[in-house]
Parts: sequence; C-alpha cells; structure tokens
Amino acid sequence: MTVADLPPADTRRWVASRKLKVVRGVVYGLITQGDAEARYNISKEEFNFWVKAVSHFGEDALKATALKTYRQP
Repeated sequence: MTVADLPPADTRRWVASRKLKVVRGVVYGLITQGDAEARYNISKEEFNFWVKAVSHFGEDALKATALKTYRQP
C-alpha cells in the first residue's frame, strides 16, 4: 500500500473499503492519525471507531448497513 492508494482528500461517501484504506494508511505509517482526521474531516472518535470496528469484527463492521450491529452505546 502506498499514499496513492489512500482515498482522495475530498471524499464524501465513506464506503467500508475507503474507511479501511484510511485505517491501514495510519497503521502502516503512510499518514498520521491527526493528518488523516484533518485531511478527511473526520473526528478522532469516528476514526477510533473505525479502528476498533476493524480490529474486533473485520471490514464488515465498517459497512453502513452493519452499524447497529457493531456500534456499542
């Protein structure tokens, strides 16, 4: 994976595969978490949810149709 594989900065439609690319980009050191949050205009809480969802349940947990199943109060 390279920086070129990251979603464009103007991404507005967040499908699971794009979220996963951002998480992997941070984990692999291609971009810092702070830079990812600023570049994609996402909150720290949202990014942390993506990481937690992927680490606990896999990519399927990032799908909008599965949020109720995986998001805990």
